[in-house]
Amino acid sequence: MKLTTEAKKQIFKKFGGAETNTGTAEGQIALFTERITHMTEHMQVAKKDFSTQRALIRLVGKRRALLDYLHKNDINRYRKIIAELNIRK
Repeated sequence: MKLTTEAKKQIFKKFGGAETNTGTAEGQIALFTERITHMTEHMQVAKKDFSTQRALIRLVGKRRALLDYLHKNDINRYRKIIAELNIRK
């Protein structure tokens, strides 16, 4: 299932400050987290879906890169997004 436009707007409104502010690291991390959660649920059902597995690994890498960027540049924003999304470090 693909994320709807309304769901994306809600995510960016909550984490990015505005619906149209799609460039913030927090908004992108939240969006990636939502997609990762969905893909992980799919992988539990379809264990041999290797294309989804590869996409999931790439998406986790992108999220990790954004989290590293936040950690390096603004530790407070990093800690806040980690706490809000319940992402383990």
